[in-house]
Amino acid sequence: MTTLIFRTIAPVLTALMLLFSVFVLLRGHNEPGGGFIGGLIAASALAVLGIASGVDVVRRAIRFHPLTIAGAGLLLASSAGILSVAFAVPFMTGLWIYPIVAGVEVPLSTVMLFDIGVYLVVVGAVTAIALALEEREVE
Repeated sequence: MTTLIFRTIAPVLTALMLLFSVFVLLRGHNEPGGGFIGGLIAASALAVLGIASGVDVVRRAIRFHPLTIAGAGLLLASSAGILSVAFAVPFMTGLWIYPIVAGVEVPLSTVMLFDIGVYLVVVGAVTAIALALEEREVE
């Protein structure tokens, strides 16, 4: 069903969509976007690759089981809340640090940790569903 053109362009399209999903994830910190939308874009990219090249190619590309990725994201998102409790502030309060990397002050926060966790949960869960549906369709 997939054409030669689709199979040829799918890896390039997937790479561009993954790059855009990271952009949306990082931009969502101060503007619209964030972990959920970025995760949906990344999962869509993996679904496109799966439709074009097959489920095995996607499983090799992501290297981990999708539910393991979702579990790691849940751990990251939960740790953002636990860190705030550990510093004696209300649950899910944003905490900031300002390390200096290569002479540049880089603001890091638990808010970004939460966004990355949500991103990984969405990528893992939606990819697991998409791969299960694609495997079923092939049989």
